[in-house]
Amino acid sequence: MTPETWNLLQMTDKKISFIGLGRMGANMARHLKDSGYTIASVYDVSKELTSSIAEELSATAASTTAEAIEAADIVFTVVTDDAAMRSIFTCKGLGNAAGRLFINCATLSPHAHTSAANAAATAGAETLEAAMASSIPQARSGSLYLMIGGKEAVFETYKPLLQDLSSDLEYIGPVGSAAKVKALVNMVMNINTAALAEGLGLGDALGLDLEKLTKVFSKTGANSRVLETDAEDMLIRDHDCFFSAAHAAKDSGIANALAAENDVSVPLSQATEAQYQKLIASGKGELDKSAVAELTFKGRNES
Repeated sequence: MTPETWNLLQMTDKKISFIGLGRMGANMARHLKDSGYTIASVYDVSKELTSSIAEELSATAASTTAEAIEAADIVFTVVTDDAAMRSIFTCKGLGNAAGRLFINCATLSPHAHTSAANAAATAGAETLEAAMASSIPQARSGSLYLMIGGKEAVFETYKPLLQDLSSDLEYIGPVGSAAKVKALVNMVMNINTAALAEGLGLGDALGLDLEKLTKVFSKTGANSRVLETDAEDMLIRDHDCFFSAAHAAKDSGIANALAAENDVSVPLSQATEAQYQKLIASGKGELDKSAVAELTFKGRNES
């Protein structure tokens, strides 16, 4: 038996809990269950969602985060924002966390990740950041791109588990560093999305063939990953959510706060955050980020 196979067998013997059962968390849990891991317990602020996912995965529906933590060796957190993270990493929220590993996957401020790691360490637990640069299908198929922050020795120990969730891993550095990289990834992605919406919106106003325009974009310096994922949705107004406008606003805000702390001017990112805040204000925050096109195409946002 190779060392790699032995490490993987050791990982599948571990009990796992998930805290946060949104689009990403639930699908990561499903994938690990399909891969032979034991999902011991799940928790979400929605009791109905907790019960539903627990039944689907033959797991215990925890009534508190402390219950979910105590049921497992490894705890994945995939929560919405810094406040949700803080609510877990309190004395009451952590419960008996000694000896556990937390793998924190949400896009949060670096400070939230370092504060969580410090609280976990005080309780006798380890932490890793596993920042995700992928979406729902990749979470379900185990082909996420993960950026890891934390102690490198802990990363190496749990690498087989992380590999079962990903097609690629990148160890970034100490805790908090992956959050910084993820903030920049989403800052640039959100700028590209807003820019594409403006280009297509102006093209529409000019009476251009938008299918031809997107083809030209793909062959020139206007090409981007966002062109592949969002252009068609912008044209046909299909904004089923893979990455919400509300999350785009939050993530751009994280990057903008980091820029302000470091005295760096980021006017494009600030303008992008403002666009996504407009979507939230108009009741469209839970649509996909591609819905930013609703602000740039003439006749779509006249209310």
